[in-house]
Amino acid sequence: MQREGLFREMKEWRAYEKPSERRVREQAQAISRQRKAARKKMQREGLPTERKQVVVR
Repeated sequence: MQREGLFREMKEWRAYEKPSERRVREQAQAISRQRKAARKKMQREGLPTERKQVVVR
């Protein structure tokens, strides 16, 4: 159920959401979907999907 987004959807309907907040949320979800699709595409093509950690001193 969590993968289907049911819990997220129930939370969204719990209270009123301002139009500006809705736009921001939908834009963030779109970016997340796009990044996920890119990760999956890279994985199918055999490219490394992990990020390298950068050490900051």
